[in-house]
Amino acid sequence: MRALYRNVLLLCSDEHDPRHSGFMGSPVVRTPHMDSLAATGTVFRRAYTPSPICVPARASLATGRWVHDHRCWDNAIAYAGRQPSWAHRLRTAGIGVESIGKLHYRSAQDNTGFERQREAVHIAGGMGQVWGCVRDPLPDRSEGVGLLRHLGAGETEYNRFDRRVADGAIGWLQERAGLAPAARDAHPALLFAGFVAPHFPLVVPKEFLDLYPPGSVPWPKLRPESGFVRHPWVQRQAEFNDLDAELGDDARRRLAIASYFGLVSFIDAQIGRVLTALSDAGLSDETLVIYTSDHGDNLGARGMWNKSLLYRESTAVPLILSGPGVPQRSCDTPASLVDIYQTVLEAFALPPLPEEADLPGRSLIDLATRPDIDRTAFSEYHAVGSPAAAFMVARGRYKYHHYVGYEPELFDLEDDPQEAHNLAQSGAHWAVRDEFAQRLRAIVDPVMADRRAKDDQNLLVERVGGRAVAFGLGKIGATPVPQVAP
Repeated sequence: MRALYRNVLLLCSDEHDPRHSGFMGSPVVRTPHMDSLAATGTVFRRAYTPSPICVPARASLATGRWVHDHRCWDNAIAYAGRQPSWAHRLRTAGIGVESIGKLHYRSAQDNTGFERQREAVHIAGGMGQVWGCVRDPLPDRSEGVGLLRHLGAGETEYNRFDRRVADGAIGWLQERAGLAPAARDAHPALLFAGFVAPHFPLVVPKEFLDLYPPGSVPWPKLRPESGFVRHPWVQRQAEFNDLDAELGDDARRRLAIASYFGLVSFIDAQIGRVLTALSDAGLSDETLVIYTSDHGDNLGARGMWNKSLLYRESTAVPLILSGPGVPQRSCDTPASLVDIYQTVLEAFALPPLPEEADLPGRSLIDLATRPDIDRTAFSEYHAVGSPAAAFMVARGRYKYHHYVGYEPELFDLEDDPQEAHNLAQSGAHWAVRDEFAQRLRAIVDPVMADRRAKDDQNLLVERVGGRAVAFGLGKIGATPVPQVAP
């Protein structure tokens, strides 16, 4: 069967909360190139990550499986090819599959399906953030890794890396354009381009920071100093690693927000360069383009920064699908990074194998062409700073958070899109709460998954020499990227 598309271009940023973008309605953050892409295709407005932290989310994107299935629980237990990925499927089918940039698997030496990886970024030293595995029990406090030490205008290795990723994607498109159409028909191909912005460090070239004067950026919602009381599970995470206190004062908080906005516009510019090259190469009418990110960022909401929570700031991801045959629409059907697996298969007309029948995802190509349908979104967290597993289920107007050993949360997204009012203890909503608890248990046994994650993490901790040793391993913050000689 002939592929629907000769080329698939999968663009993935890191830590982009989609609400900080024009195509999702932000009146502040400028993303003209993402907006243009969105205008030509389908925007999934309720897209979620399978886990609000890098490595588990990316393992789910690769395998199409939930975290409790592939068991890459945190930023030290990374995907190494044990379960098949869509990259394996493409390569077995003779379809070209390459990557440039951040994948965040265990190492480039593992067989994860790609025939070529350029500028590959994986967990540092093949070990990653081992200290985050020390959570049974969770230590009282972490010394932190200085995630927000550097802010403002400047130029980092990450900025330079993202430009190189864009350069590499442009080169790949030019190579594809150099082939005759019949050759592209005979040899369809996919490129995964992994950028790192707007991931910290929150340092951005001045031209992008200047778009957002710190004094004019919107102030974060639900601040504890204004009387907001955090959920106990969230409070425990804040006590473990208080990034808000690390920032120190409101001037630095405003600069952090402005810098994040600048990084969103910076990555938009890099994506714009790639999309311009796609058009200039004459490949737009035969290419499926997907833009997404691995998770979001709290950006000061509830006094929290970085990711790792179940609120939409952390769990929502941008998701745009554009290409021939993709309708121009906004879609409220819940979607997930696990849907990428079936999307890639359909793009290249590969029928599912029997062993793929239990995958939870659906093709975004299919979802984009249907009216909004009833679907359940799911996410889970077992990583750094969490005393116990946390699970999210979203369906229709409600969103439910389950914390092992803690009281749950329930939000009405229609009446309370900011997730400010927990309805879990409201008698009028007990039936809804219980329904969502049952929906969760239809997906996973939360207590069993919590125990399995901690057992796997404890095994790694013992293997490196115990809790004291493990708690000092991998405290580097941002994952290093390849260096180039001046």
